[in-house]
Amino acid sequence: MFNMRSVVNISLPKNMLKEVEKEVKAGNYASKSEFFRHVMRWWNTNKLAEELKEEREKFEQGDFKVLRSLRDLR
Repeated sequence: MFNMRSVVNISLPKNMLKEVEKEVKAGNYASKSEFFRHVMRWWNTNKLAEELKEEREKFEQGDFKVLRSLRDLR
């Protein structure tokens, strides 16, 4: 399947841009775009981890439903 990409323009303070460029120049990322794709993957992973933590806390507090059959998923 063809992966469509969109162009996004962002504004950064000069010190942040220098950090991004430093990472690319050091060879840690192939491009600025790759740097920001990495940041987005990291953000999504952390968001999911936080949601799982919240659900685990609810479960430990007894906030859950016991399923007796697949019909209970409705």
